[in-house]
Amino acid sequence: MSTLALAVENSERLSVRDCVSDRELSREDVYLILQLAERVKASPGSFARALEGRQLALIFEKPSLRTRVTFEVAMTSMGGHAIYLDHAKPRLGERESIKDIAKNLERWVDGIVARTFAQSAVDELAEHAAIPVINALTDTWHPCQALGDFMTLGEKFGRLKNMKVAFVGDGNNVCHSLMVTGAKLGVSLNVATPAGFEPKAEIVGEAKAIARKNGGKIHLHHDPAEAVGGAQAVYTDVWASMGQEYAAHLRTQVFAPFQVNEALMSRADSGAVFMHCLPAHRGLEVSEGVMDSPRSIVYEQAENRLYVEKALLMLLIENHGR
Repeated sequence: MSTLALAVENSERLSVRDCVSDRELSREDVYLILQLAERVKASPGSFARALEGRQLALIFEKPSLRTRVTFEVAMTSMGGHAIYLDHAKPRLGERESIKDIAKNLERWVDGIVARTFAQSAVDELAEHAAIPVINALTDTWHPCQALGDFMTLGEKFGRLKNMKVAFVGDGNNVCHSLMVTGAKLGVSLNVATPAGFEPKAEIVGEAKAIARKNGGKIHLHHDPAEAVGGAQAVYTDVWASMGQEYAAHLRTQVFAPFQVNEALMSRADSGAVFMHCLPAHRGLEVSEGVMDSPRSIVYEQAENRLYVEKALLMLLIENHGR
């Protein structure tokens, strides 16, 4: 079957009722999501009525292109409906409590997708809602992104275990998710950041422990060239995430040596690909030449977000209450 296949015996269900971070998903959960995502991509028509009559609430405190469109398309293309709730102003918990929002929504819809600043907002929604909650990005985690990324790498290379991936830039939410989910898949991840911008130490420790069990490794570096050496994939993200715009000018100076350009890519494996979760700031974290090169698989990553989100929605909503 799939190049990502792991024997998940007699299991069509996740071990969790929510997807609030990469932490809670077991190794088997990750493989199950990726396997179903592959099936959906190969035969989307087979799932055209999978969530017929189901309703999904999208709560967004942050702007979005890929996340909003893919979740709305995922629901409508499987027979469901998505309702967008703009919470840029006021943010969750300011007009009424997060608990009350959760208790109301659970009576009207079948699932909640939340894109927030604070991880605690998603955690609180999941704590109080009797329906599944999916993290569509917080300041700490971005699980849907990591799942789509590893699906893309699996397609490109035919394997994931023992792959070497380099993440260059800020030790942010995407970095956290790549480390923890990658560790469950046996991927080795080199993270290169300026001093003081490393990923959270607690998450690094957790990812290292998981990696040891699955044959992967997690290494932190301050030299991007060292981190990229021999990597099959080189990944970067914006230097100033949403909510950090006030520090963009300073970060541009600090992160300038960490730009992924042709010179840095030349240190990676000869067949290495370039990855970015998007949106990209061309000429900052990535050069125009790398972004638009044949090595770039950024749009494949964006496409595959749709399929992993379809898989997540089916596994969580369809199995809810069984």
